[in-house]
This record gives sequence, structure tokens and C-alpha cells, in this order.
Amino acid sequence: MTAYDDLMALERETQALAQVAGRLGWDQETMMPRGAAPQRAEEAGAMQAVLHARRGDARRGDLLAQAEAEATGEVACAQLRHIRRDFDRAVRVPGDLAVALARLTSRAQGQWAEARAGDDYAAFAPVLAEVVRLKREEAAALARGGDLYDALIDDFEPEMTAARLDAMFAEMRPRLVDLRARALDRDWPVMEAAFEEQAQLRLAREVARRFGYDFARGRLDLAVHPFSSGSGDDVRITTRVAEHDPFNCIYSTIHEVGHACYEQGIDADYRLTPLGQGVSMGVHESQSRIYENQLGRSRAFTGWLYARMREAFGDFGVAGEEVFYRAVNRVHRGYIRTEADEVQYNLHIMLRFDLEKALIAGDLAVDDLEAAWNDRFEADFGHAVDRASNGVLQDVHWSVGLFGYFPTYSLGNVYAGCLYHAMRAAVPDLEAELARGEPGAATGWLCAQVQAHGGRFAPAEVIARACGGETPTAGPLLDYLEEKFGGM
Repeated sequence: MTAYDDLMALERETQALAQVAGRLGWDQETMMPRGAAPQRAEEAGAMQAVLHARRGDARRGDLLAQAEAEATGEVACAQLRHIRRDFDRAVRVPGDLAVALARLTSRAQGQWAEARAGDDYAAFAPVLAEVVRLKREEAAALARGGDLYDALIDDFEPEMTAARLDAMFAEMRPRLVDLRARALDRDWPVMEAAFEEQAQLRLAREVARRFGYDFARGRLDLAVHPFSSGSGDDVRITTRVAEHDPFNCIYSTIHEVGHACYEQGIDADYRLTPLGQGVSMGVHESQSRIYENQLGRSRAFTGWLYARMREAFGDFGVAGEEVFYRAVNRVHRGYIRTEADEVQYNLHIMLRFDLEKALIAGDLAVDDLEAAWNDRFEADFGHAVDRASNGVLQDVHWSVGLFGYFPTYSLGNVYAGCLYHAMRAAVPDLEAELARGEPGAATGWLCAQVQAHGGRFAPAEVIARACGGETPTAGPLLDYLEEKFGGM
């Protein structure tokens, strides 16, 4: 046994424990009884204590140094690159801080859900202030004198910075605002029928299978905020159901299937190793967004979906495939990020990006966050927030400490735009297959080009490799949106 072998054996155990910790989070959002929240916070803290100790263990550091001196081969070097990054970050964060964050965010998540249900931001603000305080402590430990927010972004998108994101958003905003103004000036069809819950879920499961989700290694459940959890042979997804909005269920499912298929599609040789999971949240989001939007909301696929919904629900008041396509892609004045059309979605992300930068920098107090949100939303979207659940309380992310996560949604859209441009050239029968409700050629291309690699390549590199060496930029996404919505 070499040092590398010993190190990888240690990593597999740590990865397995991390999967168990993730399962606790999945259970908390889907099946856990409400009264179990205080105990779950202790359980989450205990798991984090074990994981943090293992990740920053001196023995791990010694084995890592020895392995780095002896290892050869691209895959081994990629494994060590991830382990080095994880080890260096682990030793910078005090163990008691990591445990305190795990306990606090487990508790805060439940308080967020209750506050959201009651449209009561004031009830959530005290625990959010604690989360922000501890995240600033964590960022300071990681940054070592550098930018606090950059240190948090790095958790989700390695080597990305706020300055680069600012430049990307500055490029995107003018074209998005112009396209939105033109799109909102048109009439869009609205569906008003009722759609039975179990029928929606049956259709969601069928669509999930068509997009390649393996139910033998996963399951679909309901959650307040849809998400995907796990990797390898246990990858679970959730969705939500609204009686008068079946697209909420169907497209939340397709979105989470994109995440899940990434994890299920990673080379089995990488399982329970640092390469055995998505390389970044931006690349992860590229899969969920391209599944949901470029494929799932395409004219070709919605033609198939229209016929399938007629079979499932009967006549629901939409006359023809073209009207249905426009209903699926309706540009409208809404509030909710997860329900936003493709034109306005990234404007939601820009709002959150600026607000959380200010929170972490100490320029915005948590007590002032709701007012700041409402003012910014009205300025950006042209109408006032009507209640907290449609505003500052709509997303779970801040309650669980995911500061630096939101911009990866827009990065995912940018990456998806690049991938779709390459896919259209690589899959010549794409439209015909989508029209038959068979996205397998597209998802197979994505698996081979992106998903199978797991964490083997850096985020921008894996996208560039799939796109013939082209550095990812916002141009293909903006061109796709103009082509789709400019004359619809």
C-alpha cells in the first residue's frame, strides 16, 4: 500500500459519512416530524464534528504530502488537487465554528419554513443574524485577509470571484432588460384549470424517466423548496405541487433530474472519492437548467408534453401546441425566482448577489434586509412585493448558510447556453427526438461530455472541453434567449 492508497481509503470513509450527513438533511426537508428539529440540530452538529475532524486530521495532511510527492497520472493528480483544497480549507476553520454552524443552520431552516408560512420576516431575522455572523467568521478564517465574499463563493465555484461575476452581470443586464421590456409588451396565454395532485406526480415521474433518471437509485418526494440530494447509487429528488400550476411540478422535477442525472452519470470508478461528485455548483446548475429550459421548454418537447397532458388531464383550456408552448414560456410579472421565466431569471440572481455581498461585507444589517429587498425588487422588476413569502423569505439558501451559492445559478445558465450551442451541432436530430418525447440523445451527449467526468476537470475547463475548446461566455446564452423570446 502506498501513501496514495492509504489516503484514498481514508477518503472513501469520509465521503461515505458525508453521504449519511446529507441523508439527514434530505430527511429533514421531506419526512422528519416537526418536533424532531432540536434533536436533528444536535445530530447534524455531531456529524459535522466528525467530518470536520477527519478533514483537518494531521494524518490526512501527512498522507496527502507523501502522496503528492509520489503520485503520477491525471486522475490521481485530480484526486489530490481536490483533497489538498479540502484539507487546506478544513484546517483554516476552527472545529467549534464548523459544529456551531451545522447546529445553527439545521435549526434556522425550520424557523425559516415557519416564518415563510406565516409571512413573518421579523420572526426569522434573529436566527438569520446569527447565521450571517458565523458565516462572516468562517469567511474571515478562509480568506486570511482577502475578500470575505470571494472566500464563500469558492466553496461552490472554485476560483470564481465577485469581481468576475460583477463583470458578467454588467454584460448580461442591458440585453436582459431590453428583451424583458419587449416580451412583457406582448400577450401571453395563462392556464386556469385545476390539475389533480397525484396525476401531476405520475406525469412528473414519467418525464423524469424520459430524461434518464434512474428510480432504482433514487426517489421522488415532496418538499417546500425542491432540491436534489446524494450521489452515486443514492440520488434523491424532490418537487412541489400547485393545483392550478402543473408546470411548477413538471419543470421543478425536470430541473432536479438534471442535477440528479449528473450525479448518477459520474464514472462509477470515482464513487466515494473527491471526483465522484459534481465539480462545482455552476456546472451542476448547467445540467439542471439545460434539462429544464433548452430541452424541456423547447417547442419540440412541449409539443409532446401538450399531447401527454391532454391524455392525463383532458381538455384544460389550451387550444393547440403553439399556445401551449407560449404558456410554458410565458414572460410575466411574478415574484418567485424558481417560477421565473428564462428572460427574468438572472435578474433575480443579480438582486440576491448584491444583497448577500452587502450582508457579508457588513454594509447591510439583517434587520434592514427586508426593506432593502423590497426596494431593490421594485426598482428591478417594476412592481412591489406583496408579502414576505414572495420576497425575502422565498428561498431557503440563507437559512442554511449558503452565502455565495446564488451566483452559481447564473453561471449555470451561462454554461448551459454554451453547451446548448455545441449540442445543436453535435446532435443533428435533436428537434425530431425531442418532438417524440425522447431527450436521450441530448442527455447522453451531456453525460459523455460533462457528467461522466465528475470532478476530474476544473469547472470552466469541463465546459470548454465540451464546447470544442471555447472559453465559456454569456454570449451564447443571450443569443439563445433573443432567438427564442425576441419574436415569440
